[in-house]
Amino acid sequence: MLKLQTQLEGREASYGIVSDCIRDLGYHMGGNWDYDHGCFDHILCQEGGETIYVRLPFVVVDGQLDHPFATIRFGTPYVIKHVVHLGLEHDGSSLMDATGFSQFQSPVDKDGNITDKNRWIHAGEMAVEDLMDCMHSQGLLKTS
Repeated sequence: MLKLQTQLEGREASYGIVSDCIRDLGYHMGGNWDYDHGCFDHILCQEGGETIYVRLPFVVVDGQLDHPFATIRFGTPYVIKHVVHLGLEHDGSSLMDATGFSQFQSPVDKDGNITDKNRWIHAGEMAVEDLMDCMHSQGLLKTS
């Protein structure tokens, strides 16, 4: 995991409005969300069974995550690498598992070793900057 130094940490925004910028830039809700916290993930690179993401963790400071007017506060963004097994799953679940693209497949390594760290730190910081530009242009960000 590579922590990023950005201006996003500690910023608050309305979940419903932020979700428009997030979606437009190719982010998606990470899998371990709950009504009081979650993360947005964005794929920086995907090759074979390895995927490098920028992850934007957040907590809900007002309301619940399933409500568009909930207020979220961003934590420290970071870059993470997931490695999944490519090939057939022996439980016979689906063709998607066979091709290695099942969205439900657990990573073999949730925090794989990231080589060329400076490259991925820069790519992650640029992805966060693009999100902040979108949110600033719509007047969405405020300091906590």
